Amino acid sequence: MLYLSAAPDLDEHHTGFGHPERPSRVTAALAGLREARLDDALVHLPPRRATYAELELVHSPHYLRELEDFCHGGGGHLDPDTVASSGSFTTALLAVGGALQALEALEASRDGVAFVAHRPPGHHATSDQAMGFCLVNTVAVAAARLAGRGERVLVLDWDVHHGNGTQAIFWDDPRVLYISTHQSPLYPGTGSADARGGTGAEGLTVNIPLPPGATGDVLLAAFDQIIKPAVAQFAPTWVLISSGFDGHRADPLAELALSAGDYAAMAAQARELVSAPGRVLVVMEGGYDLGAVTMSAGAVMASLLEQDYRPEPPTSGGPGREAVERLRARLAR
Repeated sequence: MLYLSAAPDLDEHHTGFGHPERPSRVTAALAGLREARLDDALVHLPPRRATYAELELVHSPHYLRELEDFCHGGGGHLDPDTVASSGSFTTALLAVGGALQALEALEASRDGVAFVAHRPPGHHATSDQAMGFCLVNTVAVAAARLAGRGERVLVLDWDVHHGNGTQAIFWDDPRVLYISTHQSPLYPGTGSADARGGTGAEGLTVNIPLPPGATGDVLLAAFDQIIKPAVAQFAPTWVLISSGFDGHRADPLAELALSAGDYAAMAAQARELVSAPGRVLVVMEGGYDLGAVTMSAGAVMASLLEQDYRPEPPTSGGPGREAVERLRARLAR
């Protein structure tokens, strides 16, 4: 079964005409589930807002109060790219609440997967700063909630941009393994392979920077050579996927060369990273070409349900294999 948290009719996060982070991103992802013929598997979760106490698992109270006041005061630009409107804080609460609701559904059923199709994205948000279209860090709150209950959590971030906020939040936390594949160089300029975690969690941050033009075979090589060994050593009890679809070759904000078929292949690898059923949660991050979002969302969720749906073939032949091999050799020392 596929637990779905989505509330596009309650979305009041307005970013303005022409902004790439727009409400149609969510409806495009939901269309992908229909095109993948997943309707019969869907269990729709009722929307709920996260509480302040839940957000404070990773965010400072002062930051949350400032953000709420800023939004309720009419909003505006938090930085040149990040916009908030009067309803943005409430919409962000629904995103985080949706992730927590999805965790509760998986915990109760011990079966299936969950998809949190909300906006705004979250993985750039630090404990006290909004940036990169992100206001609060949805996947980080979910991971912190699980870790607080004694779980060992893998956050697998395949958004094309490095999730600097998630990395910073769990930099020194031995309960969370953060792995990111991302294009480099690219916004926000973080995600060096040398960034490997703080003194309390050394080696529990794994960054895999990839060159522009990298194709799906490069990502699968990264799974085999770097991701799987790191995960085997950590032995997570949960996998949370920060699923940006902006690595697709059609995305206007980046330059990786992935297809929906590649996303399906990565999802097939991801579902093997945890042994118990009902322990995979997908949180939507970036992705700004609507057609690519539709195809990729359908491909990922179908693959996690072990259904064969690949609206595009996988890709190969792009640069990056040498970078993966060099990183593997460095980590093996």
